[in-house]
Amino acid sequence: MLSKAKIKLVRLLEKKKYRDEYRLFIAEGNKLVSDMIPFFACEWMIARQAWIDTQPTLTGFETLLGFKVKELIVAEEDEIRKVSLLKNPQDVLAVFRIPAYRIEEVDPSSTLVLALDGIQDPGNLGTMIRLADWFGIEHMVCSHDTADAFGPKAVQATMGALTRVKIHYIDLEEFLSNRNVPLYGTFLDGVSIYEEQLTSNGIIIIGNEGNGIRPSIASLVNQRLFIPNFPPTSPKPDSLNAAISAAIICSEFRRTSF
Repeated sequence: MLSKAKIKLVRLLEKKKYRDEYRLFIAEGNKLVSDMIPFFACEWMIARQAWIDTQPTLTGFETLLGFKVKELIVAEEDEIRKVSLLKNPQDVLAVFRIPAYRIEEVDPSSTLVLALDGIQDPGNLGTMIRLADWFGIEHMVCSHDTADAFGPKAVQATMGALTRVKIHYIDLEEFLSNRNVPLYGTFLDGVSIYEEQLTSNGIIIIGNEGNGIRPSIASLVNQRLFIPNFPPTSPKPDSLNAAISAAIICSEFRRTSF
């Protein structure tokens, strides 16, 4: 049964303060929840029977990785609508536990790592997590003032990529300091990304949507890149959307390093 306490919890989990306190996040949608079931511990789930019947991993309320679905509530559309955060609710909403990852797992000396410096828009963040997943980047490190990857809008935008990309919130300046690896960032005075010899390891830094990479982080960058516009003399906007920039950069790294 869907209780008032569960509805209240979902409303609380819209706010980062309570996600941090309870270490829980919300996922909605038939495919998104299906993708997440094998990877995240589920506190409870509300779903229509028709959707449940398509989920063999729910047998015995145990997921592929041995996590338990602690409680499964079978409901119809009107009851799901009461708890949903979506304008057009689907057949399932789940409350998952936020995973704990170790920053020691991140090794930019042997692989590419994506670093986000103050990204504010949850949609941009979710898109970048999808990009990291698409281009085989397993770890993403984020400044503390970057949007929360486990907020409802960001989770929806990841389209399930959160199951394969590990998100770490850290003191980004401290993490980047004294790193003997390539630290890449894009600047107007950088070298064209199409002319630079790119590596298969290091850290790619994406700056804030409006202000770019903050000065204290920019001072640590040892590989300054530039995404040229075409033709170079024609008038263009001051900058690209942060997620679009990330897509161009990651694509070029993978094109030239394999």
